[in-house]
Amino acid sequence: MNYWKRAKNSIFRTKGKSVILFAVIFVLGNVIAGAIAIQQSTGNVEKKMKQQLGATVSAEPDLNKLLEQNENGEVQSMTRPDNLKEETIKKMGASPYVKDYDYSYMAYLNVKKFKTYEMKQQGDVQVATPYKSMTLKGSNSTEPMDFKNKKVKLVDGRMLTKEELTGKKPVALISKKVADENGLSVGDQMVLDTVTLTPKEDGTLDSQDSTEHAVKIVGLFEPIKLEKKKSDGQNGQDALNQQITEMEQYNTAFVSNGVARDINKIETDNLPADQKEEVEEEVSPVFTLKSPDDVGAFKAEIKPLLPDGYKAVASTDEFDKVGASVKRLSKISGYVVLLAVLASLLIISLVVVLFMKDRRHEWGIYLSLGEQRKNIMKQVVAELFVISLAALLISLISGNILGKMVSESLIAGDTMDQAAQNIGNQIVSMGGGSVLGSSLSSQDVLNNYEVRFSMTYIATYLIAGIGTILLAAILPLTYVMRLNSKKIMM
Repeated sequence: MNYWKRAKNSIFRTKGKSVILFAVIFVLGNVIAGAIAIQQSTGNVEKKMKQQLGATVSAEPDLNKLLEQNENGEVQSMTRPDNLKEETIKKMGASPYVKDYDYSYMAYLNVKKFKTYEMKQQGDVQVATPYKSMTLKGSNSTEPMDFKNKKVKLVDGRMLTKEELTGKKPVALISKKVADENGLSVGDQMVLDTVTLTPKEDGTLDSQDSTEHAVKIVGLFEPIKLEKKKSDGQNGQDALNQQITEMEQYNTAFVSNGVARDINKIETDNLPADQKEEVEEEVSPVFTLKSPDDVGAFKAEIKPLLPDGYKAVASTDEFDKVGASVKRLSKISGYVVLLAVLASLLIISLVVVLFMKDRRHEWGIYLSLGEQRKNIMKQVVAELFVISLAALLISLISGNILGKMVSESLIAGDTMDQAAQNIGNQIVSMGGGSVLGSSLSSQDVLNNYEVRFSMTYIATYLIAGIGTILLAAILPLTYVMRLNSKKIMM
């Protein structure tokens, strides 16, 4: 009789043992399938969100390093960082990791009548903004980095031309929301009526009218938000995080570096004499890398070039801040896969060997009748393969569902804890955000996390499962090889 027919007859003849073996492999298969699903999904969400954030790196003042604190953690003073020179920026831009780069001179203006975007109250959290502010962000490029890296998009008008960038012509791109607040459109003149703030002895600020800067609007932009997969509402902290970032983006105007420097000089000249020496030009470079994978190597390369008090900040750092739960889950799932495979090898091997001991006489008869030993081994493998394949295919579906339920519950719980821990840090960041303008909340990670079927997942699982079964068959096959038909039949 053909060994395939004998294997089929054996499976149905010993239904109880076949069901037990099926159940063991099914349970172990669920663990392996769920762990593989989690591991691939965590890797996919990290890759997806880092692609959305872009491969950009900037050099910015390290506030934590510059702030001097006493033993109680209270801020005593702030050290002034060394200036970042254009020559240094150009040297960094020559790195082989860099695809493109630009640098911006920044001007921070307090305005009086000009309307800016204001934050809304979120539950019990309300951030006071007594003075309205606008940021002028210079550029040497006809397409600033924020547009190239899909942080913002042009919705009306045009970009600045090369002539406008080199000729210091007072033209700008502003957000459509701020333009609507002031009743402005492309072609209109916006007037930034600035206010000079002078600290008084009692700790309050004295405001005095400074200068009116007339700038022509040539284009309107809107921020581009990260893709949302689910319609779940944001929690209070995530909504606050998003509004802080939106406020910084909407209240930014893109101008030439020449215009930003000229306006900065005018504002500095209006300051009291004792404050003029404290104001220095701030230049912020942004480097676009060839791949998000190059971020770590590029940051290490430019670290020796950065002046004391500066640090390299990458757009992908946003994911590192809020994606800790995803990375931890990926690491845990890798350990689970390894342990599940090792446990499967041991358990399946022992179960099969125990079941085969009862069939010693059956195989002894086959051998005494002249059946080749290799055909008996093929029969063992065929029985194990058929039962295992059926269990693996079913656990492929149930394990995926199990992995989705477990991982989303863990990430959701960790998201809430992390949001509560970071509320203070986020409010502090209102004093000045990163020039990269990256915005990512823990809710974004949860929204983009998805456990689903894919060819990679199916292939990885079946290779791992079938490979484990075949390795587990080595022990029972060794048992068959040692069979002695004479001793069995005596």
